[in-house]
Amino acid sequence: MRNTIKSNTDISAVFTRGKRYNSSGMTFIVLEAPQHDPSGRVAFIAGKKNGNAVWRNAAKRRMRALCNELKGPWPGIYVIFLAKRNILEVSYRKALNEGKKQVHAFQNRGAISSSLCR
Repeated sequence: MRNTIKSNTDISAVFTRGKRYNSSGMTFIVLEAPQHDPSGRVAFIAGKKNGNAVWRNAAKRRMRALCNELKGPWPGIYVIFLAKRNILEVSYRKALNEGKKQVHAFQNRGAISSSLCR
């Protein structure tokens, strides 16, 4: 299983201090990992106000698949994938291309090494 952010304090820290990168179907929230945790972690969040359980499960499945294709989790950073209401309406290809742009944006800010972005 991939490294996930499980503690409420870690998720709150990423939400409050993290940098947001928006795409049409989701928002990426990125924060450097603490010194004691050099491995990267991810979290997939689909809020209740966006849809019912079926919608939330499908949104999380899509975000996990995108993370897998984008070669996540990335060492040294925490990333939260936050679903927007239209994530299931955006084509997978478009979401993937936008995700690649966001990963390149992380790279340009120096959050992850350039060898991870192809």
